[in-house]
Amino acid sequence: MPNTPPVFCQQFTDIAMLSLRPLNLAQDLALLHQWVTQPHAQFWGMQGFSLKQLQQEYQSLLARSDIYIGYANNTACFLVELYEPQLDEIGNHYPVKRGDIGMHILIAQSNNKVHGFTWSVFQLVMNFIFANDKNQRVIVEPDIRNNKIHSLNTKAGFRYQSAVRLTHKTAHLAFCTRDDFYHALNKDNTTMKHIPLSPEQAVSHLTPELWRHVNRLHVRKALSEFAHERLIKPQLTNEDADWQYFELSTDKETIVYRFKAKLGSLNHWHIAADSIEKQIDNQVAELDSIAFICELQHSLGISQAMLPTYLEEIASTLYGSAYKHQLPALTAEQLTTADFQQVESAMTEGHPCFIANNGRIGFDSNDYRQYAPETGAHLQLVWLAAHKDRIVFSTTDDLDYQTLITQELSTHTIESFKQKLLERGVNSDDYFFFPVHPWQWFNKLASLFSNDIADQHLLCLGYSEDEYQPQQSIRTFFNKTHPHKRYVKTALSILNMGFMRGLSPYYMSATPAINDWVAQVVSQDPYLADSGFTILREVAAIGYYNHALEAATDQYSPYRKMLSALWRESPMPSIKSKQRLMTMASLLHIDNQGQPLLPTLIKSAQIDTHTWITKYLKAYLDPLLHCFYSHDLVFMPHGENLILLLEDNIPVKAIMKDIAEEIAILNKDLVLADNIQRLTVDVPDELKVLSIFTDVFDCFFRFVADILDQQNDYSELDFWQQVAECVISYQQSHPELKDKFIKYDLFSADFTLSCLNRLQLSNNQQMIDLADPAKNLKFEGKLINPIAVFNPVKKDNSVTV
Repeated sequence: MPNTPPVFCQQFTDIAMLSLRPLNLAQDLALLHQWVTQPHAQFWGMQGFSLKQLQQEYQSLLARSDIYIGYANNTACFLVELYEPQLDEIGNHYPVKRGDIGMHILIAQSNNKVHGFTWSVFQLVMNFIFANDKNQRVIVEPDIRNNKIHSLNTKAGFRYQSAVRLTHKTAHLAFCTRDDFYHALNKDNTTMKHIPLSPEQAVSHLTPELWRHVNRLHVRKALSEFAHERLIKPQLTNEDADWQYFELSTDKETIVYRFKAKLGSLNHWHIAADSIEKQIDNQVAELDSIAFICELQHSLGISQAMLPTYLEEIASTLYGSAYKHQLPALTAEQLTTADFQQVESAMTEGHPCFIANNGRIGFDSNDYRQYAPETGAHLQLVWLAAHKDRIVFSTTDDLDYQTLITQELSTHTIESFKQKLLERGVNSDDYFFFPVHPWQWFNKLASLFSNDIADQHLLCLGYSEDEYQPQQSIRTFFNKTHPHKRYVKTALSILNMGFMRGLSPYYMSATPAINDWVAQVVSQDPYLADSGFTILREVAAIGYYNHALEAATDQYSPYRKMLSALWRESPMPSIKSKQRLMTMASLLHIDNQGQPLLPTLIKSAQIDTHTWITKYLKAYLDPLLHCFYSHDLVFMPHGENLILLLEDNIPVKAIMKDIAEEIAILNKDLVLADNIQRLTVDVPDELKVLSIFTDVFDCFFRFVADILDQQNDYSELDFWQQVAECVISYQQSHPELKDKFIKYDLFSADFTLSCLNRLQLSNNQQMIDLADPAKNLKFEGKLINPIAVFNPVKKDNSVTV
């Protein structure tokens, strides 16, 4: 496979990861010649071409066409040509419209035919075309004798218009608009058909070598994070100029672990994965992450009641890790030019602190391939109609239901939904339409809400036309068909990383109002406005009340959080030339070759590390400091919740998302409107600054510092000094907040260690009460503050200039 990054890729269950890369004529000429001269390519019209003739032909085509080689996993196997009809002979045979684009596809001959492969390639190409909003209609002109392609075109929604005589063939002229294609896709429903894996396919990626590899990586992470939280206490046995050597005793007398590590700031353990050795009775044994947890159950303090569920999350995390590592993933270098959603689906690590961070208990092997974000699969959402008597619906001040629905659904879809309600004898004006996760519908709602469905309080309308891509948060979806449309976030009753991923209708009622309030704070603050910091508003939300479940459960029950959804703004409309988006989680990404993305990204920006980090901290940390000190406003600012806007791969601004459920006002005396008063929380003063120390320093910057330190030209000390300089610069620009800077001192010698894994180990189904987030926190001693040494205020209160 060439090193050039794909311009588009999509995972197809049971088929392959399909991708498109620009044609490199010098490298690909021999391959092209092999393809176009085969008997099955007779309609391509180049069977008698020599290499030189083919080269001349494609040099001419490249001057007026975009040509791509298509790959299935790592194997080149199809050719795609996209052209402007007005520059082609076909443009003389019909009135060309703005937004028209011509398409040719050639599938290479294969001895290993896979059912559904050609249709998957066709979907990939059409999705790629319509991912560009400029493309409104696809034109094809296949030879009238090519019956196979006619069948495929019709299946994809092409409308045949007439036969036309071209120079080298008599062709059918056919057209397919964006709506035609997605309507046909919905009708065929190939992307959503639940095609069961064979028993063997469900575990085909679990090879001995790969399983050993992912277990080694996971044991390394467990050793590092458990040692960081002081759940385990490895003993130093030796050291040299570069490494320290440790031994860890377990709850089992005969089992020990040995490894080498470098201890960094914030008690970060950088462990060499290949150094980890497990011994049982002095005999080397294979690393097994599940066994590791069991061997340390007492040390970890996990109860017998919690252990099985935790082990299930660990097993699922390992299963997913093995699947990710066998995918043809983009390299760190390729990710520096990949698009927003390619980067999103390339993320493999999950939360950097949690050990059981990809549990997804509830998904089976088929579900994983359809719905897990790292597969890059696309799906359609199921839409329901809910009677107005059973729902709460709310929007931001600048939106209403009718506007929302007409913007999110095509006219054709809305009319078809209304017709379905009419056929069932109900008035569509009495219902609101909203989307649900397909898994939620088939696994929970269709049965658990059957009483409401039978009584027509809730009606299923089927799939909508647009295709969506699951995001890292797993229950949020990005619209791939129309990227400028809103994200959709849905309730999903699976257990993942300490929570059942439902959505409460009670929270939905205030969600848009909360977002309006935060957006107003951000937009009306001159300092935040100058920083470029923005939020993606959750502009509409809907929640359904199941009366029977409401009566049978308490307010915290996951059964009350099964049927809600919200719509969030897309960042795509704000993108300008030379700008791109990346999830901030990508700064911690390590590719399958062991190369970290962050230093590769900095190198691609063609500026030095110090300058890049300065701009990053200005875009990310600076606004968080201002929100905390000036507004008592705190977010959950981990990597997945932040989107970085880059220009020439240099950070320009940070975009915060996931607002309503994960923000708080640390001022219980602030009076807000009744419907958003829950934002104010009562947190002890000594814990308030942990919103920076824990959420930013310990849970994100700790890993950034380590990645940069391993590059040898930028030490941890360099990084933390820049963090300190960012804090100092902010404080100097806001002398009016001096008292708060003293009260919530970011230069204190140390701060309390708040432990995430201890939280999950104590209750892996409900770690935090959102109404009282400080109540369940787990603390373990202190961490030395890495920026304390750069404190500009001396002991005598004089300021270092």
